[in-house]
Amino acid sequence: MLHQQIEENKRKTILVMFAFFVLVALIGAAVGYANWNNAVMGIVLAAVFALIYMALMIFNSTKIVMGLNKGREITSKEDYPMLWNIVEELSLVARIPMPKIYIIDDPSPNAFAAGNSPENASVACTTGILEKLNREELEGVMAHEVSHIRNYDIRLSTIALALAAVIALLASIGTRMLWFTGGSRRSSNDNDKSGGGAILMVLSILFMILAPLAATMAQMALSRNREYLADASAVELTRNPQGLISALRKISASEPMKSADPTSAALYIENPLKKESKDSLFATHPATEKRIERLEKM
Repeated sequence: MLHQQIEENKRKTILVMFAFFVLVALIGAAVGYANWNNAVMGIVLAAVFALIYMALMIFNSTKIVMGLNKGREITSKEDYPMLWNIVEELSLVARIPMPKIYIIDDPSPNAFAAGNSPENASVACTTGILEKLNREELEGVMAHEVSHIRNYDIRLSTIALALAAVIALLASIGTRMLWFTGGSRRSSNDNDKSGGGAILMVLSILFMILAPLAATMAQMALSRNREYLADASAVELTRNPQGLISALRKISASEPMKSADPTSAALYIENPLKKESKDSLFATHPATEKRIERLEKM
């Protein structure tokens, strides 16, 4: 059951990431066709934007995310010995370098992982999670976050965020250009004369309007899928699903965080804002009941 869940979630991730890159190409084609009558030019522009933005996000992800969430790094085992020991032990089991550890001063229990690779990763947890969880529960949560690092979820989440931002940016550029130019474009080709060009123009405009929505849905689907995968991988590391089950119950029943940055909500083990509808297409996390149900079957 455990390995079946892991393989199924990996296959779903491949499909979602493929859909993301298709969306980037399509929004580029739509912008290029609508404004310059050249879909290829738009695809090239989209690819350049995506590569630049992904590079900027990937190489600065930890600094940006920790800054947004007011995390402070701890550099000594004496500061939080139990947390340090747990992260150190799990890193050895997962066969990854020990990530940096950050603390967020917030009474609500929560945690997340960030970075661009296992070699440059970090984990963060709130003061609330250290106060309200016992060692077994904290181990389950940290195993979940270490699994995100080992599975390269931290990089996938950063890439997804960058691609969603690029899609929104291209859609905004495309619609603004149409607004200011009045949609004037070359119409001397055969498709325009036959009416095919008008249909393509309408489809391009519709796609520029709907693409950001589709990108957000894809980003959230990726986030939910990787949470299931990290849960399963955490059990693989600890051989104890009960710790994570108990932790999820406590975290889901807690109050919203005060320090969490909304753009980082998908990174946390549970939505820190507590505002999303369960099973919504725009939910950043699967329903806690479903996660626990899966864990209980392991």
